[in-house]
Order: sequence, then C-alpha cells, then structure tokens
Amino acid sequence: MTARTTDTFAGARGTVATVDWPLEDARRAVVIAHGYGEHIGRYEHVAQDLAAHGAAVYGLDHHGHGGSEGERALVEDFDVYLDDLEQVVRRARAEHPDVPLVLLGHSLGGLIATRYAQARGGLDALVISAPVIGGNPEIEALLGMDPIPEVPIPPEALSRDPEVGRAYAEDPLVYHGPFKRAESLFGAVRAVNEGPSLGGGARLPGRHARGAQRDEPGRGARRRRGIPRLTLSTT
Repeated sequence: MTARTTDTFAGARGTVATVDWPLEDARRAVVIAHGYGEHIGRYEHVAQDLAAHGAAVYGLDHHGHGGSEGERALVEDFDVYLDDLEQVVRRARAEHPDVPLVLLGHSLGGLIATRYAQARGGLDALVISAPVIGGNPEIEALLGMDPIPEVPIPPEALSRDPEVGRAYAEDPLVYHGPFKRAESLFGAVRAVNEGPSLGGGARLPGRHARGAQRDEPGRGARRRRGIPRLTLSTT
C-alpha cells in the first residue's frame, strides 16, 4: 500500500488541501478531480489501485470542499477550480517530467477536468467518469426555483454497494446539504459544449466511463451529446 501525504497551498480564493500518493520510478502521473460535495480522501481506493499499476497520484479538495476554504459546495466562480487544479497539475509535471500526465475527473470533477483540458491544456490523456457534460434538465430546472428545494444527494444513489452509501453519509468532510445555485457551473457546461476541441488540431487520448446500470431513457444520451465535441481519441 502506498503511503499518502497531505499538505496545503494558497489557492485562488483561500487555502487548498491536497493529498498525494507518491511513487518512486512512476510510469505515469495521475491528477484526480473529485465530484460535487465530496473530497479527495474518498478516492483512496482509486489512488491505491493506480499506484499499484505504476502511477504517482495527486489530488486536491476543490474550493469549498473537504479541507479547503470557501463556502461549502458553492460553485461561485468556475475559474477558481481551474486555477487551483493548475497548481497541482504543474507540480505533478515538475516532479515527473518524463512520464505521461493524466487528468482523471468524476462527476463535477469530470466537468472541471474537461474544461481544464480545453482552456489550459498540457495533458497527455483525459479520463472522465459520469461527467456533468451535455446538460442536465433536472438540475437546470432547480436554478429557476427560489429558494432551491432541499434535495441533497441520496447516499443510496451513489453505488449498488450499500457500504459506499454508508461511508458517504457518515463522512464529516462531505457536504450533506441541498444543491446550491450554480450559474457558473452551467456556464462551464455551455463552454465545454461550444468548444474548442481538445488538444488543438490533435486528438487528446481519453476515456469516458459511466455506470453499468442503465438509467432512464434519454439521460445518458444527453450526457453523451457533449462528448463528440471534445475531439477525444478513445482508442
């Protein structure tokens, strides 16, 4: 098992907490962007599996999440996420300059990772899991409500493994409140859908992953709508 190290840095709008899983002679470096309301510590199992396959792993708690400063789970300025993530990406590149650098993002982190690849670049591959891409009419409808009703993420919806939901519900670093008004988030979704494609004229190697269990008709299609615009090479 790879030992983890924790640290902080001065982010765009306050202190940002980080967790690294360092590995000597790494064959690749992977930076993880976590999802809405959670924190990088929930990705311990992911990091350990990546490390077992030769990756040095880096992660951060996004602004307003986990151990980082900021109002809890408020997506007020999407560029703050990109600015903070860029510091981690640059450090990963500096510490492992001769190996591929991969950015992995889940859910909100998938949107952050995708927008980062579009706006900042400098990656060798992109992996996105259940990304907030292509629009979500249910969440968009919440933005028109005042106040937004309390509809926190139900733990049982996270996984078919009940232990995952239990750990989420009992985690004090997870935000358990209702979804917050997030015009900046949907601005980022629109920016992803409008382009530019990733990697300029080249095709950025990438992978889009989603759960094996099928959801209601149309939802997966809406999310996939944004994927062809990314110019990913998935081979």
